[in-house]
Parts: sequence; C-alpha cells; structure tokens
Amino acid sequence: MRSRIVGIVAGVLSWIGLALAVVLVVHVVLTVGGANPDNTITRTVKDLAQPLALGFRDLFTPSDAKLRVLVNFGIAALFWLAIRALVLRLVRRLG
Repeated sequence: MRSRIVGIVAGVLSWIGLALAVVLVVHVVLTVGGANPDNTITRTVKDLAQPLALGFRDLFTPSDAKLRVLVNFGIAALFWLAIRALVLRLVRRLG
C-alpha cells in the first residue's frame, strides 16, 4: 500500500513540475515567435510565467528582449525540471 501511495505522489509531483516548465517554455515560444502581446492567451501565459521564473527573470540582461526571455525563462524552465527530478528521487527514496 505504501509503495502505491508513493507512486501516486510521485506521479502528481512529476506532472506539476512538468507543467511549471511547460508554462515557461510556452512563454519563450510565444515571445520569440512574435505572438501578439495583446492576445488573451499570450497575456495569460506571460502572467503565469512571470512568478515561475523566480530570480532568473532578470539574471541576464542582453539588449535584445527576445534573447533575454529565451535565456532567462529557458534557464528557469531547466531549473524546474531539475527540481522535479530531485523531488521525485527524494520521494521514491523515502517510499
């Protein structure tokens, strides 16, 4: 029973970590791809991505705004994927 609960918890945490990274990647794709910033989808994704970027949002400050988003939010996405992997390893080890 315990291993089943651990498996469920690990699965939920895995999806959450993946979702956080996907939001950041979608923001990068929309920005670099030149999506209309006034579009509801673009605004919503940006609003979701801003707090997820944590301190990475302004880590690098190249003059090109698209490059800035690509680098900073890309690093933030990698960060969340790394955190996801660490948390999953910890949960499975404790289970």
